[in-house]
Amino acid sequence: MEIKYEWWEYFMIPWVAGFVGYVTNVLALEMTFYPLEFRGIEIFRIKNEPWGLFGWQGIIPTKAEKMASTCFDLFTQKLFSIEEIFSRLDPVRFSQVMEDSVLLLMDKVINQVAEEHMPSLWNKIPKEVKDDIIVTADTENAAFLAGFMKDMQEHVMDVVNIKHLAVTACVENKDLIVKVFQECGEKEFVFIRQSGFYFGFAFGVIQMGVWFFYDASWILPTAGFIVGWFTNYLALKCIFRPLHPRKFMGYTIHGIFLQRQAEVSEVFARVIMTEILHVKAIWDAIFMGPLSVNFNAMLRAHTLVFVEKLVAEIKPLAIAAMGADRFARMKEDIAQKVIENLPTIIDNSYEYTQEALNMEETVRIRMQKLTPAEFEGVLHPAFEEDEIQLILLGGILGAIVGVIQLYAVFATG
Repeated sequence: MEIKYEWWEYFMIPWVAGFVGYVTNVLALEMTFYPLEFRGIEIFRIKNEPWGLFGWQGIIPTKAEKMASTCFDLFTQKLFSIEEIFSRLDPVRFSQVMEDSVLLLMDKVINQVAEEHMPSLWNKIPKEVKDDIIVTADTENAAFLAGFMKDMQEHVMDVVNIKHLAVTACVENKDLIVKVFQECGEKEFVFIRQSGFYFGFAFGVIQMGVWFFYDASWILPTAGFIVGWFTNYLALKCIFRPLHPRKFMGYTIHGIFLQRQAEVSEVFARVIMTEILHVKAIWDAIFMGPLSVNFNAMLRAHTLVFVEKLVAEIKPLAIAAMGADRFARMKEDIAQKVIENLPTIIDNSYEYTQEALNMEETVRIRMQKLTPAEFEGVLHPAFEEDEIQLILLGGILGAIVGVIQLYAVFATG
C-alpha cells in the first residue's frame, strides 16, 4: 500500500486532535460566560439566544434572567424560606439596636413638620413640653419598633420578594451570576479544559487510523467536528454523572461536581449571600422593590399610632390653632417623612440583622445535607437545557480547526 504522507504527518493527527479538544473546550467555556453583553452587529437575533447574525453574547449572561429564576426557585424550595429566616429576628432586640437613631429621626422630623404646619404655635410651646414629647418618644419607641417588626415578620411575603431581588440583581449585573457559576465550578472547569486534550487525543488515534487508509478531504473537518462535539459532551457528562458513586474495575466513579458537595456548598453560600442576598440588598428591596407600597403602608400605620402618642399633650392646642383636618395632615406628613428617612438610618441594624438571619451558614449546612439528586438540582437545571449549545459550539470550532489542519498540514499530499 502506498503511503501518501510522511510519518510525522500521521503522528501529528492525535496531537492536533488533542489540541482541538483542548482549544474547543476552552473557547466553549469562554463563550459560555463572555462577553457579558452582545458584541457585534445585531442585524438579526432571536430573543434570549446568544448568537446573532454577526455577533455573540455569553450563554449565561444571555440567559441570566431565566437561569437566576430557575436557580432561586430551587434554592428557596430546598434550602430555606424567607418566613423562616425573618422569624429569627427578635423584635425587642431589633428595637434596642434602632432605638437611638429612631429617636434622633423622630426629633428631627417632628420639629421640621411642626415648623411647617404651625410655626407660631410651635415657637410658643414651652421647651419643657417639647422635651416631654422626646421623653414620650423614648418611652414608646421600643413598643413602636417591636410592634412594627413583629407585624413585618408575620407579613414578610407581602413586603419583600426575594426572587425578584435575586433575578433583578443578576440581570442588571450579569457578572454576578457568572461569578456564581465560575466560583462554584472552578475545579470542574479545569477538568473540562484538561479533559479536552485527553479525550481529543484518544479520538485522534482513531482518526489517524482512518486517515491512513482513507484520506478524503472531508475526513479531517468531520473528525474535528466529532472531536469537538464529544470532548465537550464527555466533559460535561463527567461533571454530573454518575449521580451516585459506582464501582468500576476497582475504582469508584462519581460526578466530579457531586464529589465536591461540601466545598461547593460553602462557596455557593458565600457568593450568594455576600454578592446577592446580603442584608443591604434585602432592605433596599423592601424599601424600593415591587412590594414597597405594602411596606410603606404598614410602616405608615404604625408610625401614625406612634405619632398620636407623641403629640397627645399638644393635640388640643394644635387642633384649636390649626383645625382637626390640618392636624391630621401634619401627622400624615410626619409618617411620610419617617418613611422617606428610615432608609438613611436602617444601616444601624445591619450587623444585628446579619447575625440573626445567619443565612450563609443556613444555606451551607442544608446544601451539604442534600442528597446527590437534590444537590445537582440546585445548580444544574439552570443551564442544563443550554448544554447542547456548548456541545454544538465545540463541534463547530473543531470542524474549523479540521479545515485548517487539512490545508496547513496535508495540502501538499
